[in-house]
Amino acid sequence: MGKIILILGGVKSGKSSFAVELAKKSGNVIFVATASPGDSEMKKRIEKHKKSRPKSFKTVETSNKLSGILKEKFNTALIDCLTIFVSNCMLSNKTEKTIIKEIEDTLKKIKNKNRNAVIVSNEVGYGIVPKNKLAREFRDVLGNVNQAVSRLSDKVYFLISGNPVLIKK
Repeated sequence: MGKIILILGGVKSGKSSFAVELAKKSGNVIFVATASPGDSEMKKRIEKHKKSRPKSFKTVETSNKLSGILKEKFNTALIDCLTIFVSNCMLSNKTEKTIIKEIEDTLKKIKNKNRNAVIVSNEVGYGIVPKNKLAREFRDVLGNVNQAVSRLSDKVYFLISGNPVLIKK
């Protein structure tokens, strides 16, 4: 049976770097990139992320359909990140129920095929209640997605200023 590791934290907490270090240990890694270069600043961020990855990682890009990674051959899928994935899904008018079902189904299949997943997501529940409806919906959906993934995970880490804290063994 495969293993699922969820890595949560705030923006710039060190989640991605920590995830790469964990994934490197397993060999045959696919990096599942969920961000799309919508503007020049985002293009620069994506390029910086690409350069920080080991050359041995195969990159698979997907903005709102996670199940497509199941066609790939890998020991470990590093999914970075659910935050952007959920945002993309919501902007594609997918419902919370549909988003959670796709993620859960994909992770269960990965696990059942004796593969692993390292998943990065932001914890957005520590801030103030957003003023606008879409931002509140996003916060709520991502929180529920994180809970669903956490339930399926074998380990959950929370990153604080680059320091991983194991919160589920």
